[in-house]
Amino acid sequence: MELTEDQPSTPLLDGISSTEDLQNLPEEKLAPLADELRDELIRTVSYTGGHLGASLGVVELTVALHHTFKTPTDKIIWDVGHQTYPHKILTGRRDRIRTLRQPGGLSGFTKRDESEFDPFGAGHSSTSISAGLGMAEANRLSGREDDHVVAVIGDGSMSAGMAYEAMNNAGSMDARLTVILNDNDMSIAPPTGAMSAYLSRLISTKAYGTIRNAASELAKKFPRSVEEAARKAEEYARGMVTGGTLFEELGFFYVGPIDGHNLDHLLPVLKNIRDYPTPTPILLHVVTHKGHGYEPAENSPDKYHGVGKFNVVTGELHKAKANAPSYTSVFAESLVKEAEKDDKILGITAAMPAGTGLDKFAEKFPNRFYDVGIAEQHAVTFSAGLACEGYKPFTAIYSTFLQRAYDQVVHDVVIQKLPVRFAIDRAGLVGADGSTHAGSFDIGFLASLPNIVLMAAGDEAELVHMVATAAALDDRPSAFRYPRGEGVGVDMPEVGVPLEIGKGRILKEGTSVALLSFGTRLKETLKAAEELTARGLSTTVADARFAKPLDHDMVKRLATNHEVLVTVEEGAIGGFATQVVHYLAGEGLLDGHLKFRPMVLPDIFQAHDNPDVQYKTAGLTGADIVTTVLTALGRDTQTQRA
Repeated sequence: MELTEDQPSTPLLDGISSTEDLQNLPEEKLAPLADELRDELIRTVSYTGGHLGASLGVVELTVALHHTFKTPTDKIIWDVGHQTYPHKILTGRRDRIRTLRQPGGLSGFTKRDESEFDPFGAGHSSTSISAGLGMAEANRLSGREDDHVVAVIGDGSMSAGMAYEAMNNAGSMDARLTVILNDNDMSIAPPTGAMSAYLSRLISTKAYGTIRNAASELAKKFPRSVEEAARKAEEYARGMVTGGTLFEELGFFYVGPIDGHNLDHLLPVLKNIRDYPTPTPILLHVVTHKGHGYEPAENSPDKYHGVGKFNVVTGELHKAKANAPSYTSVFAESLVKEAEKDDKILGITAAMPAGTGLDKFAEKFPNRFYDVGIAEQHAVTFSAGLACEGYKPFTAIYSTFLQRAYDQVVHDVVIQKLPVRFAIDRAGLVGADGSTHAGSFDIGFLASLPNIVLMAAGDEAELVHMVATAAALDDRPSAFRYPRGEGVGVDMPEVGVPLEIGKGRILKEGTSVALLSFGTRLKETLKAAEELTARGLSTTVADARFAKPLDHDMVKRLATNHEVLVTVEEGAIGGFATQVVHYLAGEGLLDGHLKFRPMVLPDIFQAHDNPDVQYKTAGLTGADIVTTVLTALGRDTQTQRA
């Protein structure tokens, strides 16, 4: 697609005010509509940033689905949801599409309370088939068996075990469920042009379905061995020409592969599936290309998967100049340095090599790097197996995705005291990706476990030392958390030095107020200390470094020698402050003069916004810390400095 700076006319898209308009549009108008939709999408994301490549890859599929099925009565569930920008434009949200991922605007994912056309919210992968099967069964129970449920899932999401659990269950039920496998990377079975499209159209027809069902009923009249042989023969005959034997074995009627960008192929097959005579789980395999129709995105699918603002004509990204290295890059570079000294160090990611920075590790040590796909549970237990044999796996997973593998962390790693090292990226609030991606809960669910060492970097230099600490720790599991985005600009050490386990540090000594930070709110804590000191309140600032084991000596000293103790963390209720208050209560240190105040993320799921605004909303800025202290002391928060 050739783009200019001028805003193009979009007469067909302008005429779509509802999905009924799209359903009534003549088929010959759908391809031009898709072109207009693609242009609108590119221009929108050039302004808002977001997940461009995946959305470009499903433009024709989105048009075909809403043209064929009667949405929202028929339900379309988009796995993950980062490919739904065309869907949002076509379902009554075009007038707000430039608020995408903006404060107070549209979510970058599907969201139930945003539109009736979003029947299931998502941000993580591999949930669509399970949810779709539940909805299809609800239709059956409610006497709505003619209503359709379509789950669109990418090939990457199919690497997660949950997808196969759902398919295994669906295959044993007579559900009117269609799963569309959007194959844009793995190419399980590449399309073979016109012949493949013809076979898919033939196999999906009502006539074929009727004959297939009749043959199945006839086979049941014969002995079981003959019936089974007939079923296998039919499945494998189709499997030989279409490649769907795996899905047939799971109980799905497989159709495909077909070209997901060719509406002449998509439309007749989708109509045939819609009109299939009996409720049957069907898998339609479509092959698409990420970034389709926009050359910069086609040439760099990883770069344009999640993208900031860019020049719509040239594709050049608009990037703000970094003032400090990102925490992710600091982790990656530190791990490479440790691995140069120790050939037992390995890097493991669950389909996020660039996001976690482990692509740098892979370039340096390709034989010591493992991308296991979207399979966090497997990543953790795979790492446990490596640790059993004396290797040092660093398993880098976003905080929000580590939630998916909690049982494996407990059962396969921590109970067995295996020295798996968890590098927890995107800890705390994450901005435009919103609540589904916020790293709010890892402190609480990890700090509650025996035997684990849990660290949080106060700044990027501390992260270097925590990587070294984890590398040196061979007798138990460990984890260190750090946020998305840039560091604070501190001087960086040449090499990491292992920290003493369970020992924090005092950065500023005072006598009246103690501020105890866990994580990168440390910068705001230091700001608060300056303000409090200016108000005549001598303030101590401590960096806990460890939530588990907690530095009891330091906490006791802070509680004993100060009138107020405030803990500050980028996590939900039940995290670091809980560890501190449990110790203080056990020691009887809350019975006397001490005024203890925990500062945590609010007990809500926060909407997407700029991270600085999110933390201001959460009440975790330096000004909020000052207010907390003054309130605890019964002082007027409006009083000026001394």
